[in-house]
Amino acid sequence: QVQLVESGGGSVQAGGSLRLSCAASGYTASSVCMGWFRQAPGKEREGVAIICTTTSRTWYGDSVKGRFTISRDSAKNTVYLQMNSLTPEDTAMYYCAAGGALSRRPSDYNYWGQGTQVTVSS
Repeated sequence: QVQLVESGGGSVQAGGSLRLSCAASGYTASSVCMGWFRQAPGKEREGVAIICTTTSRTWYGDSVKGRFTISRDSAKNTVYLQMNSLTPEDTAMYYCAAGGALSRRPSDYNYWGQGTQVTVSS
């Protein structure tokens, strides 16, 4: 069983930065890709960034390209999301997820964290 615990959310002004962390415990072949998703009130959950350990591939959503960076510390079994140049449109609950393949679809991920809130004020 894979367990994911997010941290690092908070409130920041537009233009600011935050770094989210996702600590994973337990490892299976079905958790080789880890990613960040977000969900704002009234909106569907959307993919933000994904990284896979076996291929080192990464994927970013169009709205965060050039501003967010996903990285992984294998020794600590932790995935990070560095978020720069934040805008109010980035306000959402951010979730860490683990799955067996790189996919932008939330339904393809088997394991989820509890979420961490990011609020960006203008």
